[in-house]
Amino acid sequence: MDPLYERRLSLRGTKIITPPSSPLTPRMKSRTPHRPSSLGKRTHSTLFNTPPTIRRNLNLSPPELSPSKRPVSGDRFIPVRSRPILSSILGITENESHSAQKQTATPSSSQPREPSPESHKEAVTYSCLLRNEILGSDITDLPMTLSQSTDGKCGMSPSRKQSSPSILQFRSSLSRPSSGFCPTASSLSPLTPSSQKLLLSPKRVTRKISKTPFKVLDAPELQDDYYLNLLDWSSSNMLAVGLGTSVYLWNAANSQVNKLHDFQSEGDCVTSVGWAETGTSLCVGTRTGIVSIWDVQTNQRVANYIRHIERVSSLAWKNTTVCSGSRDKSICQWDTRASSGEGPVRQLNFHTQEVCGLRWSADKMHLASGGNDNRLLIWNEHSFAPVHKFVEHRAAIKAIAWSPHQYGLLATGGGTQDKTIRFWNVTTGQQLNHIDTGSQVCNLCWSLHSQEIVSTHGFSQNEILIWRYPSLLQVAKLTGHANRVLYLSLSPDGQTIVTGAGDETLRFWNVFSKACTPKDQCSPLEEAISNSSSFK
Repeated sequence: MDPLYERRLSLRGTKIITPPSSPLTPRMKSRTPHRPSSLGKRTHSTLFNTPPTIRRNLNLSPPELSPSKRPVSGDRFIPVRSRPILSSILGITENESHSAQKQTATPSSSQPREPSPESHKEAVTYSCLLRNEILGSDITDLPMTLSQSTDGKCGMSPSRKQSSPSILQFRSSLSRPSSGFCPTASSLSPLTPSSQKLLLSPKRVTRKISKTPFKVLDAPELQDDYYLNLLDWSSSNMLAVGLGTSVYLWNAANSQVNKLHDFQSEGDCVTSVGWAETGTSLCVGTRTGIVSIWDVQTNQRVANYIRHIERVSSLAWKNTTVCSGSRDKSICQWDTRASSGEGPVRQLNFHTQEVCGLRWSADKMHLASGGNDNRLLIWNEHSFAPVHKFVEHRAAIKAIAWSPHQYGLLATGGGTQDKTIRFWNVTTGQQLNHIDTGSQVCNLCWSLHSQEIVSTHGFSQNEILIWRYPSLLQVAKLTGHANRVLYLSLSPDGQTIVTGAGDETLRFWNVFSKACTPKDQCSPLEEAISNSSSFK
């Protein structure tokens, strides 16, 4: 019962029985003692059967019409603007979308369901259209608004900062940046030129990469040694692999296997192999430091070069010369046209530990060498001293790969204590970018048809990763090897890679294609313009 209503009845001598108070509610004290009366037995309906004049004199009102029981109403609605920036409302960040998924997830689901890339792209496209039409943005290319972290989640690119206009602020005119796309005068589209160009932008076709190898070969006695290079694929489609004391050749065209030579009779074993650019000559390095040149068409040894006093762990060809890196800390460059008794053309002695990585650039002007001393050295074709020294890696550098698309771009990977892939500009001697892969980097290889790079890893993931450059977004992750993926080579057509591991298997993966890459694709409008211009 209303306390005010009860009090008015008490002051006018009306006797009622006060109902017991509800828990946690303070009771009102009456000025008159409660006495038993027949009025206490009345219900509210009986009490308000009195004539209206008596109710007006007593100033009585039903409990449902008392001030405390009336519904609160008003003529104003003040919204809570926790995010006053309209541009931020149109774009949802990755953290907010992830937290929203967690809140809407059912109790039975253990993890929130992530949106598919297609639905994410549609949401981003719609958001960009709203920004163009409402905020006057000039977003004309959809790919520049997309980004993906190393863990595979998609989100809006944090590099594109939003402006901070006041909400519902009067403006004299909405400024729209000019774009290169100019619609015709007869265009009836209600969209701005930026939005029209956004819708006509080229669509990125999602490339599906098989997660399973299409061929697996047994490779018994394939050594589980991080510093060796025992696998190479020639331009003539012949795969050379060093197994224990022997060198085997596998023809990718007909799958025939041929044993080139067995060094067991010489008390030696194979530690490195490398093909010449012509695909007819093979260089083999051994544990005793011998560098031998073989003609695979006749299976004959052409020359033997002896200068190293320890094993030869890396090889790199340049036309008719070959460089060899050894555990004796030296690099020797040999002329294969010389006889076996002649010494090297030049010898480089700047590494302080084993040289486990050697690669010539695509133009054959620079040689990159990596060693167990955690140093990356860059040499030109004639110098006896390195032109650049990079010491940013914190572990041995075996993985070295020159980009076939950009002059002077070099990618290198560090061992277990480093786990990073670093990109260098050897022209300026600067580091461009780096990424922590979380595991030992064993090999690197660039794609011949797109700006992508493959990395193989050892401790502790034993996986194969494909990265897109320069965004460093992870395109695919391939697993299957039970041990460190120590060896990697690319087929001559640039579509297939072969990997070797300590589990004594060779696995073949289809990871690249000769199809038009996303950056080379054009929209139907651009294709029509190019076709029309070709007939002029």
